[in-house]
Amino acid sequence: MVMSGETPRSGAADEDAPCGPSAPMSLRERKKQLTYQAVSDAAIAMFLERGFDRVSVAEVAAAADISKPTLFRYFPSKEDLALHRFADHEDESARVVAARADGESPLDALRRHFLEGLERRDPVTGLCDVPAVLAFHRMLYGTPSLVARLYAYQGRSEAALARALGDGVPGRLAAGQIIAVLRILALDNWRRISEGQSADEVYGDAVEAAELGFAQLRSGLGPGPDSP
Repeated sequence: MVMSGETPRSGAADEDAPCGPSAPMSLRERKKQLTYQAVSDAAIAMFLERGFDRVSVAEVAAAADISKPTLFRYFPSKEDLALHRFADHEDESARVVAARADGESPLDALRRHFLEGLERRDPVTGLCDVPAVLAFHRMLYGTPSLVARLYAYQGRSEAALARALGDGVPGRLAAGQIIAVLRILALDNWRRISEGQSADEVYGDAVEAAELGFAQLRSGLGPGPDSP
């Protein structure tokens, strides 16, 4: 899964959670979710203000009014403080495939989902010029340890999609190619916006690039430009 920064939120429910009937959260689960949110919000605000490497875990714990051991029960590493929201998206592609309409192929469902994301300027697509999102992206891609941890999230996203596609070698090959295309599309969108273009200016090219990417996934790579 391609992951991009989300606008920091305070105590909000996750709007990216799957829709539809679900069992109500217990009080303990709600408290845990609120703690996750509050600690991460505090951490991200500090990271953006001072830089990821200049903020200690102890400082984050103090800002969130919890002990350092308690913080590590929620977040195994400092990097997870910044990136835990990406975990909400780890199985997004797998969920799209599982929830697709009758008669819709997995690839068509993923294409539709990505194009809809572009239209609503979803940060996951890279096509978002909200200042807070851009600041988060700059911190993310400018911090080697965060980039390394992001690849781990993407690896789990690929594994989840492979399972949704039936696993086995064909499923794993397809998932690897799909996740790579989504990552490249989002990174290209983010690069252009980080260079000063607006999301509206990039939108048309982003749709064209997405259509090209999914067309190549559907047909396989043809002869390259240097092929006879």
